[in-house]
Amino acid sequence: MTTAVDSPITAIAADRVPDKYLAAAGHPLAAVTGAEILAPLISGGHVRYANLDYGASAPALTVVSAYLNEILPFYASVHRGAGYASQISTSVYENARNIVREFVGGRPDDSVIFTRNTTDSLNLLAGCLPGADGKSAGDVLYLDIEHHANLLPWQGVPHRSIVAADTIAGTIDSVRAELEQGGVSLLAVTGASNVTGEILPIRELAALAHRHGARIVVDAAQLAPHRRVDISADDVDYLAFSGHKLYAPFGAGVLVGRPDWLDAGTPHLAGGGAVKEAKLDGVSWATGPARHEGGSPNVLGAATLARATQVIASLDQDRWHAHESAIRSYLVEGLQAIDGVTVHQIFKDTDPDKDTIGVVNFSVAGYDAGLVAAYLSAEHGVGLRDGRFCAHPLLKRLGLPSGSLRASFGVGSRLEDAQRLLAGIEKLRRDGLGWDYVVDAGRWVPANDTRTYPHWAPNTPGTAGAAPCIDD
Repeated sequence: MTTAVDSPITAIAADRVPDKYLAAAGHPLAAVTGAEILAPLISGGHVRYANLDYGASAPALTVVSAYLNEILPFYASVHRGAGYASQISTSVYENARNIVREFVGGRPDDSVIFTRNTTDSLNLLAGCLPGADGKSAGDVLYLDIEHHANLLPWQGVPHRSIVAADTIAGTIDSVRAELEQGGVSLLAVTGASNVTGEILPIRELAALAHRHGARIVVDAAQLAPHRRVDISADDVDYLAFSGHKLYAPFGAGVLVGRPDWLDAGTPHLAGGGAVKEAKLDGVSWATGPARHEGGSPNVLGAATLARATQVIASLDQDRWHAHESAIRSYLVEGLQAIDGVTVHQIFKDTDPDKDTIGVVNFSVAGYDAGLVAAYLSAEHGVGLRDGRFCAHPLLKRLGLPSGSLRASFGVGSRLEDAQRLLAGIEKLRRDGLGWDYVVDAGRWVPANDTRTYPHWAPNTPGTAGAAPCIDD
């Protein structure tokens, strides 16, 4: 039988929490599945797991988990099944498109294509860029601050990149200057940095792109779980995001946007369902979402993604933003007060109250980021991300070629999670590591770790098969 123990951290930090923070974020804003799981400590006993890795994959909302259990018995093939369950599954799947379109403020004729994730969505769009006489109609323009999902797909087509300035205003000027050179068909930008949580002015960038004859695609993988997006109001042409970051289980993503490029583009998955008619030596492709959704779709992934958007859309925006802002402000202030800790950001003119989401990036002097993450997990039950966050050019430009630490949070988070992290870092700076750590498969892990997994989980290292991501 496991025993929950009180974290020593809460006692250290509780007396320093301003009432305004406790009032806004003392409790979760919405219930998430797994919020009370216990994490084993390397020294013995268990503590409530403080999940500060929402930016990688957010826990499922309990409402979404309940919805999954409700529809799971009716799961069946879609589109071509005459049976009762197939008809229900088809209805759920197709209605999910309407729900997602409404969530992002889509135009009536916008295509809603379900994919595997944001990366898949942007690769799909890369295969649909228009051409003239067999040549590209223009370059894709992107910044050096992008996640690889919004960088690598464009490297296979005519492209050019911009080094973002150290201010948002300067970055916009750089984008404007490049667009004025002409020859750009698509501006690809992140809605919010997955590394620092800083938000870009999407509406202003969209207006710039359109003024110079280009379209805009927004990688909203990080933005959509933290801010309402309205592509009609912002005049955004294409938007991509993922369910696993938006409190939905399963790997499902979506691409929403103008249908002309998508209907003329190369089908993303050649196979069943994507065709009007197939012959032994030729094919007539379908238009609409079916063109790019060959094979059996992820019905439950699309359904739970859509249900999650409904829950997020129902949140009171003022309470939502106050909850997230309180955790972020408290965490940033606490980290900056610890000797040897540096909080990182891209732009000098970012307004922390308006232009950030629930992501904080930092490093601890004298310690490898991976070692700090392993220490926080093993000795304090705190989970956060370390490394280069699939944004290698940005980390190198920030002077962090070996990586940093990222704490990310959302509607299921509470101020105690930030307290636990801060006290863990304080203890590290004051007392050092409380256990020996070694590098295994490119990752720091506790030496002589005798902790076990639940009986149903293989008791093998969680880093098995992970890419070490250490090359420049």
